[in-house]
Amino acid sequence: MSTIANIIWIIFGGLVTAIAWCFAGLVFCITIVGIPLGRQCFKMASLTLAPFGKTIVYGGGAPSLIANIFWLILAGLPMAISYAVLGVAYCITVIGIPIGLQCLKMAKLSLLPFGAQVM
Repeated sequence: MSTIANIIWIIFGGLVTAIAWCFAGLVFCITIVGIPLGRQCFKMASLTLAPFGKTIVYGGGAPSLIANIFWLILAGLPMAISYAVLGVAYCITVIGIPIGLQCLKMAKLSLLPFGAQVM
């Protein structure tokens, strides 16, 4: 079931969004300072390409906490708000609930990407 849902997700925008995340990751990786941000963009790209059937394991210590605070201020909050609003909008309809739940999963990852692993 998750394979069918992932195929539908890819057709209706998942591929374009994942390519955009990869492009952003490449732009961040041009500089040495931006490499950690680029790695998080690649993490978001892997989840955005096929979110159904993947889980996120949160962990990390103090370095992840400090990096997440900077990420939250610079990019995470607007990204998480947009994913959350989109997820709630999808969850209003019965047929959109699975897609809405995946958007809410991406909202949580966009808030705290450092120390998280997409499995």
